[in-house]
Amino acid sequence: MIADTSPSVETPMSVTRWRSLLFVPTHVPRFVETAHERGADGVILDLEDSVPQDQKGEARRHLPECVAKVCRKGASVLVRVNHGLRALAADLEAAVIAGVDALVLSKTDSAEWVLEIANAVSELEREKSLPLGRIRFLAQIETPGALQRLEAIALAHPRMVAMALGPEDFSAAVGGSPEFDLLLAPNLSVLFAARAAGLLPLGFVGSIGEFSDSDKLREAATRARRLGFVGALAIHPTQVAIFNEAFSPSAQELEWAHRVVAAQSDFSARGRGAFAVDGKMVDAPVIQRAREIIALGPKAELDV
Repeated sequence: MIADTSPSVETPMSVTRWRSLLFVPTHVPRFVETAHERGADGVILDLEDSVPQDQKGEARRHLPECVAKVCRKGASVLVRVNHGLRALAADLEAAVIAGVDALVLSKTDSAEWVLEIANAVSELEREKSLPLGRIRFLAQIETPGALQRLEAIALAHPRMVAMALGPEDFSAAVGGSPEFDLLLAPNLSVLFAARAAGLLPLGFVGSIGEFSDSDKLREAATRARRLGFVGALAIHPTQVAIFNEAFSPSAQELEWAHRVVAAQSDFSARGRGAFAVDGKMVDAPVIQRAREIIALGPKAELDV
């Protein structure tokens, strides 16, 4: 393998609150046409599982017009690519185009794999006179073997921006069902690895396919935010509003966070690093949490 010798990332991407990323099958025009109306922070144009094998070529051909349609209200545009080499090569040729913000790497299982794809994307960016390094990577972790290499995957290349467990594929790979007991540990592993590398941890503990029970989904997403996740991938438009709400701070949280930051400024001027707010001790970790809540507030951006 030849290492990618290009500059790390010449064009940093500011990730605008990926609370919700909505999968859209690229080969279905009516889904593409309405995707920008769903309120998702990002739209994932899928070339992988939701596209039948005999329609993948058509999906690739229509990708440029799909990109233009789904970003009409400012959503990030992502493309999920296949894992197999022949399909992946065709996907990259089609997906490395202006307007695409990130690639979703399905079944990511090693840092070496991420590097190989990064090499290919850099070559395509040069050939197409695109800004070098602008297209980033969201790695989907879908096998038990990948869990053993999470740290290396997260740090594999500067294009890496986010990680998420693929609950359905992961559960199938271990011969289990996508339920809480099975998915908690791998989700936490992805969360810890992403946070350690400065990436966005995405996901919730449960099956992504359960979109009909809104209350159950809202509870799972709210729990995920308490754990430290910042957003999730949606396979149905009804999930988008739930994720946007669950991964956003409430008015009460924002008010508390602003009071903590204001108090920290006041007490720092008096030489104090710890103080009390609402009868509770506040020190550096609490201040950090308050600043993260403010960063997730309206019009805030997470710079990664």
